[in-house]
Amino acid sequence: MTPTRLVADRPYATYALIAVNFVVYALCIAQAGVGDPGRAALFANGDLLKSDVAAGEYWRLLTSGFLHFSVTHVAVNMLSLYILGRAVEPALGVARYLAVYFIALFGGSAAVMLFENDAALTAGASGAIYGLMGAMLVIILKSRVSPVPVLLIIGFNVVLSFSLPGISVLGHLGGLTFGAAATAAIVYLPGLVLPARRRTPQAASRVGWIALAALLVVALGLGIGAGLSYDGLTYIR
Repeated sequence: MTPTRLVADRPYATYALIAVNFVVYALCIAQAGVGDPGRAALFANGDLLKSDVAAGEYWRLLTSGFLHFSVTHVAVNMLSLYILGRAVEPALGVARYLAVYFIALFGGSAAVMLFENDAALTAGASGAIYGLMGAMLVIILKSRVSPVPVLLIIGFNVVLSFSLPGISVLGHLGGLTFGAAATAAIVYLPGLVLPARRRTPQAASRVGWIALAALLVVALGLGIGAGLSYDGLTYIR
């Protein structure tokens, strides 16, 4: 299956995601005042903390990906999303691009739930953005172009994640892993499971979507399952 079957003339989904993130940040500022969006009720009810998810607030696995701690945080993430989205969205098409984005977001949240410190409070679009880095790497490999530039970018960002304080390394790595896996399911899996005589665009698309659905279930299952099995302390904000 060629990932350019569904081509977006402009990366409208990327623009929409950026707009949603900025609107959510503006609402947090409006609620909390300039300088500390974390004090907003919207932020407190949507960020990712293990004990909150364990209490049944599973929406946080999604909503935490649209919240940011500062104007620098949201600006850097949205610039990264703009750069990556302009390349990945036209290659995958709008629907598959959004599927990869949200699978990576849930994958990052799952990694946080499984492996992060119990007291860590996580928010930001970085997990999904790292998923787009993984997607870009898979697309480059499929195109038989040298992956070195993309590998250098990923490597630099991973090192940066480990070097800077307050960065959710696990969320980044979870997003990267699930984003790469989701894109591989689109561009490689149909060729592996379908015999040549049945490898039509329609059949390839079905295989890709079934795999994407399975990855979404896995990411959600890991995040929710980690919440259900959580036996740590309930942290008071």
